[in-house]
Amino acid sequence: MNWTNRPVIAATGLYTPPESISNAELVESFNEYVARYNEAHADAIGMGDIDPLQPSSVEFIEKASGIKARHVIDKASILDPEIMCPRIAERDNDQLSIMAEIGVKAAQQALEAAGRAPVDVDAVLCAASNMQRPYPAMAIEIQQALGIDGFGFDMNVACSSATFGIQTAADYVRAGNARSVLVVSPEITSGHLNWRDRDSHFIFGDVATAVLVEDAAIAPENHWEILGTKLKTVFSNNIRNNFGFLNRAAPETASDPDKLFVQEGCKVFKEVVPMVSALILQETERLQIDPHSLRRLWLHQANAGMNRLIAHRVLGHEADGDESPTVLDTYANTSSAGSIIAFHKHNSDLVGGDTGLICSFGAGYSVGTVFVRKTD
Repeated sequence: MNWTNRPVIAATGLYTPPESISNAELVESFNEYVARYNEAHADAIGMGDIDPLQPSSVEFIEKASGIKARHVIDKASILDPEIMCPRIAERDNDQLSIMAEIGVKAAQQALEAAGRAPVDVDAVLCAASNMQRPYPAMAIEIQQALGIDGFGFDMNVACSSATFGIQTAADYVRAGNARSVLVVSPEITSGHLNWRDRDSHFIFGDVATAVLVEDAAIAPENHWEILGTKLKTVFSNNIRNNFGFLNRAAPETASDPDKLFVQEGCKVFKEVVPMVSALILQETERLQIDPHSLRRLWLHQANAGMNRLIAHRVLGHEADGDESPTVLDTYANTSSAGSIIAFHKHNSDLVGGDTGLICSFGAGYSVGTVFVRKTD
């Protein structure tokens, strides 16, 4: 085999949980919780000691985010005003973990699409926001479940984990250290979301994606050349989750709200949009790509308003749904998986020579860009 050391995206896979929560269902549950809370704390609210909780609405959610529904692993417990978080039974150590299970399903779909057998894959990278455990690595568990004889490791760059994983996989191919690498992103984001917080209770959903990055020499006929990748991080506290094993060392704060997802949404919007736009335009210049010629942008699926502004700055005009497709309305924010879902669902109509951009951005701050071109 004459290896090219040119990385391509050979195929993608997607696992979507069967259960979905509409905004109307979510608002009904949340508002019931608010009513119960305010009733239980009526005396303190009347004395001015605490503020009453405010109800949510479908209109508020859709205006703030563009989200209309989200898929989840466990719908009933999330909608129960007495629970309001997923209930997932702990499994024995000899059973496949839930994150590995959904990751394997997405990976198998990618392998089937590429006509690739697990024995032909060299590595598995599990790139996701919230790992189920510190070790053994989720990637190694997925590797074993698939029957891959190689290596694997976990990586976490929050919402940019998948694009960072793609560059890592591409670098392995460029260096000749691997010929076929699976980047798997199982995202059970419902577990770290504060479903009792009005400003964020609607944001996240669950899903798993997989991207198969390979040397062009073995890739299937229909694949995507990776023209260039670029990563950037800038430290910020505006999106944060303080959950970790050291929480037990400070038990008095172990259950505080900052152990779940928290963000300063307005600050994130104002700071991330120019950062992402600038990085994309810098890369198009370096790669000698006319940004206005980009056929499609598969952007991170966190906020419809952010995507509109970024697409406008890159393309030079207001992007339509064909140029910048959204899956945010039905999947919500799925962290690192969002841009991959958009790519998976909205790339088959492009023709040879079309160029596009997979781009993620989120906590860190972190930004990842992957410029691709469809083969003839």
